[in-house]
Amino acid sequence: MQTMNITTSRLSIRNLRPGDLADFHSYRSNPEVTKYQTFDVMTLAQAAEFIEGQRDKQFGVAGDWVQYGIENKETGKLVGDCAIRLNEQDTRIAEIGITISHREQRKGHAKEALNGILSFLFGTQQIHRVVETVDAENAASIRLLQSLGFRQEGHFVENIFFKGKWGSELQFAMLKREWEARKNQHDAVRPIPQ
Repeated sequence: MQTMNITTSRLSIRNLRPGDLADFHSYRSNPEVTKYQTFDVMTLAQAAEFIEGQRDKQFGVAGDWVQYGIENKETGKLVGDCAIRLNEQDTRIAEIGITISHREQRKGHAKEALNGILSFLFGTQQIHRVVETVDAENAASIRLLQSLGFRQEGHFVENIFFKGKWGSELQFAMLKREWEARKNQHDAVRPIPQ
């Protein structure tokens, strides 16, 4: 088990800290950000309690969701957060989720963060399979997962009751061999500097 510290070109993915409260609460209290999430808008007190409950969690505990902050390395500000949970029956299977601040969307942060997480899970941790479940109406998340090479495996019709209505969900997944093939294909088409 370990604390998380993934870095990409612009981002640092690490455990949440009390100093993240203002940034975290600013987007977790926005109904547009939480629209497709299973959680609802948070008060400042709820956000503080959530961060306190997450800040010392470690990666690798089977069945335990751990939420990580996604920090912009240049500004030191939180642009969002992501979650990882290893399957309680088989820790070679991981489930992920991501939330990006309304102020930071459409800047490529979600794709960059998920690429970093996938590199960590498939490369460093030798995870076999990564799964993400999204609201069937969340077109932006669906496009994001497809752009990363995730496969849609399931469409669950009105399988979850939240925020006063029945919702449908799509399940996407990727295997380690699919990630490696896509990475190798991407590396093969990269232009050679002259």
